[in-house]
Amino acid sequence: MMKRVERIEVALSEALALTHLEVLDESSGHNVPEGAESHFKVVAVSESFVGQSRINRHRLLNEILQSEFDGGMHALALHIYDPQQWLDKFGQAPMSPPCAGGEKSAGAE
Repeated sequence: MMKRVERIEVALSEALALTHLEVLDESSGHNVPEGAESHFKVVAVSESFVGQSRINRHRLLNEILQSEFDGGMHALALHIYDPQQWLDKFGQAPMSPPCAGGEKSAGAE
């Protein structure tokens, strides 16, 4: 069974053409039972966000992740950028999102 962080990554990756995605489980910093998987932070960069207002970007991600809210996710901190906003803020291109299952294991060629 996938952890919530993995389900969030998959849902966002399948719904959007992302150039960068980070999903962090921040539940341990809140007063919740261990393993609660209730509080998350998402950093996402995509051309899909060009010309969209901040509120529309948030609505889109909340809609994509509605099933996680329905399943007990309590909080979602969103940091959503188009590529130019990312460059303006951080001065470098965003890191590529991780390849789903494509990384080589140690020693494999």
